[in-house]
Amino acid sequence: MWTTPSQRSPQLQRGVEMKAALWFVALFSVAVASALLAGGNQSTVTVFWSPYRVDLSLNLVLLVLVVLFVMLHLAWRAMSALFELPHQARRWRLQQKERAMHAALLDALSQLWSGRYVRAVKSAEQALALDALLASVRTADDPAPRHTQQLRAMSHLIAAESAHALRDRETRVSHLHAVTDMGRDSLDEAVEEALESAYMSAARWALSDRDAPEALRWLDGLRHGPARRTLALRMRLKATRLDLQHALALDTARLLAKHGAFSETAAQSLLRELAVASLNEAHDSAQLQRAWDALESPERDQPEVVLHAAQRMLKLSGEAATVMPWLTPLWNRMVKQPDSCTPVIRERVAQTLARALVLLPADAEWLASIERARQTYPRWVELQYLAGMVCWHHALWGKAQQMLELAAPQLKNADMQRQAWRTLAQLAEQKEETARAQLCWKRAAEV
Repeated sequence: MWTTPSQRSPQLQRGVEMKAALWFVALFSVAVASALLAGGNQSTVTVFWSPYRVDLSLNLVLLVLVVLFVMLHLAWRAMSALFELPHQARRWRLQQKERAMHAALLDALSQLWSGRYVRAVKSAEQALALDALLASVRTADDPAPRHTQQLRAMSHLIAAESAHALRDRETRVSHLHAVTDMGRDSLDEAVEEALESAYMSAARWALSDRDAPEALRWLDGLRHGPARRTLALRMRLKATRLDLQHALALDTARLLAKHGAFSETAAQSLLRELAVASLNEAHDSAQLQRAWDALESPERDQPEVVLHAAQRMLKLSGEAATVMPWLTPLWNRMVKQPDSCTPVIRERVAQTLARALVLLPADAEWLASIERARQTYPRWVELQYLAGMVCWHHALWGKAQQMLELAAPQLKNADMQRQAWRTLAQLAEQKEETARAQLCWKRAAEV
């Protein structure tokens, strides 16, 4: 059961009173025993010093011995204190300098957080000067505390941080190199932690200077554990994106997402953006295929990523057979779960499928699937466009003309609308309807 301070105070007081009573009883008992022993003790001590004989009471001898022991002890303490005075004075002076160094370091921190960077640099350098002075006057009898190196490293980091804020690159680099030189030969865990702080700070300063390779060089110098911390991963993500290394940025973003560094929505948006950027780095179909295979399953399930990959593959090589396995799951999802895709996504799906299917041999199964979807969702104008383009590819001229005439005026996507009018113009030319063909070509040009 927990007790409040008001409840504990009487308990503590009673404990103190009990100890005092026990001590009083013990002292009283000793006094009584001593009195009884001395009162009943008739023994004497005889000292022979020729030609003299001295008889002394045993009680007196014991008393003299006790007094003599106390006096000798006090004299020894006094002599020791006297000879220790120079050493004590030296230690006092060292302690004063240590306190001044600590005060300068605390002042540097305060000035840094207050935005007084010039004062912060001066205070940090004052702390370093006092540390150097202490190191020069210490002896084997006055070893430096274990945290001395840590204080030195923190002083250098504060000075470097303040110099960075002042855009004083030379001062920043000199203090940073001082910390790295300390950690190079030190096995102290505190110094290792300070060195990690220095590497992360250097990476952050490099990012501030928009120097992504320099930031990555500092981050690569971290040990495995610190390199996987959220702060280090965030800086690595920023550096790789700045350096246009989108594949590495994607790997880093995945780690951050697993660590819960982003919200679910932000993580999906970031991974989608980086996946699209990694696909853009491909310059031929083989590179694009490798980039697609490097994506994880959740990324390949995002409609924007699938559509971008398919459109880029068609643009690079026109290999429609390659993109159909990518587009088929998206098409099935759109048809079975209409709320899973936005109108913009539906337009892009219809446009991409139309481009791919017209490059492949006529496929009756795809034509039937598109027709079923059009009948299920008659208000989706993009399905009318897709059905019209596929019917045109299957040489179903009448059905194609009917679908495209319904879709063309309603399409919001300029490319789709332009392609619909062009196809209608070609169909009119096939029928030798010159006036209608000219009208369709005109409307295509006006889009």
